[in-house]
Amino acid sequence: MLDATTDLGISPVGGGATGDFRREIGALRSLNRRFLDLESTSVGLNGRLARLSAAQKDTVAACPYALFDVRLHDAAHWQGRLCGTGGGRVADSAAGPNSVAAAAPDRAAFDFLRLALFFAWHVAAASSAGVSRLAPLLVLGMPAHTTAAFARAPVSAILELAQSEAGYLTARWRDCDNYWSALAAAAEARDETRLRRVRLYGIQLAAAAQLPLRA
Repeated sequence: MLDATTDLGISPVGGGATGDFRREIGALRSLNRRFLDLESTSVGLNGRLARLSAAQKDTVAACPYALFDVRLHDAAHWQGRLCGTGGGRVADSAAGPNSVAAAAPDRAAFDFLRLALFFAWHVAAASSAGVSRLAPLLVLGMPAHTTAAFARAPVSAILELAQSEAGYLTARWRDCDNYWSALAAAAEARDETRLRRVRLYGIQLAAAAQLPLRA
């Protein structure tokens, strides 16, 4: 059975989460790398990542934010899914239609999703407790209400959602062709200057996603 605390090297302590910046960054990079290795990720994004070598994927994975998303930007969705989790209960939900994982995901995708949800819980809990330097909004696209919902929930309830939420697993900014094309090209070229520029572009996308829409 997958052990999220062992696989990522971060764990809840004393009923909460403790912050260790180096371990958290290491866990983020590990998750990004696992995501890049998923078969569904390789065949998605117009196949841009499939041609990257292992070393080039390592470079891509070093972005200072998640390259994956599980609808974490949607506070209403997660508040609904995590209703009543003080008692360990989660609401029923159908799988999403825009996923890189099928409604019945393969084992690798399912295991990845459990790790991703555990990481999201850890970041939310540690941030809410003031013991983490990671910003949920930048790292995972989690607004304050989503962060609060995750932080209040027991980790066991979060992990129970892996199966039902598989349909929402996607590449972050999957519709931003410019970002993913530039990231893959910079990694292939092994150009650190271009990589830094693309990573900054991702930070700008994360910030822009939180701006209110104008009529």
